[in-house]
Amino acid sequence: RIMRPDDANVAGNVHGGTILKMIEEAGAIISTRHCNSQAGEPCVAALARVERTDFLSPVCIGEVANVSAEITYTSRHSVEVQVNVMSENILTGAKKVTNKATLWYVPLSLKNVNKVLEVPPIQYARKEQEDEGKKRYEEQKLDRLETKQRNGDVIFPVINPEPHTVGYSQSSLIHLVGPSDCTLLGFVHGGVTMKLMDEVAGIVAARHCKTNIVTASVDAINFHEKIKKGSVITISGRMTFTSNKSMEIEVFVDADPFVDEPRERYRAVSAFFTYVSLSKEGKPLPVPQLLTETEDEKRRFEEGKGRYLQTKAKRQAQMQQAAQQ
Repeated sequence: RIMRPDDANVAGNVHGGTILKMIEEAGAIISTRHCNSQAGEPCVAALARVERTDFLSPVCIGEVANVSAEITYTSRHSVEVQVNVMSENILTGAKKVTNKATLWYVPLSLKNVNKVLEVPPIQYARKEQEDEGKKRYEEQKLDRLETKQRNGDVIFPVINPEPHTVGYSQSSLIHLVGPSDCTLLGFVHGGVTMKLMDEVAGIVAARHCKTNIVTASVDAINFHEKIKKGSVITISGRMTFTSNKSMEIEVFVDADPFVDEPRERYRAVSAFFTYVSLSKEGKPLPVPQLLTETEDEKRRFEEGKGRYLQTKAKRQAQMQQAAQQ
């Protein structure tokens, strides 16, 4: 679809959350189709995880975003979907790939939302494709478990924080989950949640550097539990790490199931977003150094630095490999 002004920031760059929402919708469509391709209980595919997603180049107002999806692996109860986003300038015809994403879905019965159904298998062109997919499945399964175990943090407000500290830029957004946010099962669309998370992360980044910012990448997004219609969700974001030209922001979503539900607040989603600062001409700008004050902030900074260096090393290895080919 064509990108409109309400999809973009003041500089005309489309919000990363808008693209993430489109990616999730494409993945939900293809995985739901596949899971209902054989006789059995009707179901809806629910998003469980999004692997690291890089924003290769920004999409601008007036360009057309073309999202395509393909199922690349199925386990007994999950579907792996690869999604590509291409932008097209309809005045010049120029096209470019802007995003590549990998998402995992699970089929939930329409009759019983707590029942996960079996996934019809797909046919692989080569045995290696199935083996590689199984390896990715095991890796994401382990990472989801580790992430859920460390999800106990809460963001508290800071009185009169100093500029460029964690407390200065941290932000929260409260949202009542309505029918338009939900699937047929009455639970929030993964894309809706990701769009809100990107909005909060963008506010944190903009507060920190006071410039135009764009989403550069999103680390793995883990959907730990479903969010029911009528819940009140709190999306919280805080700066964890800065390099010379990028900012890492931790974002998590907590749900309060207020309607007909005695359950207490729970952690539903978590992820790390990376942003870059841009000038009015769209050129990268230096990012102010994050000032850490507490031991927890220093620990999170070092953990973020480790993720940054790991990603940088992986990117350099891919560039070297591409150059050799």
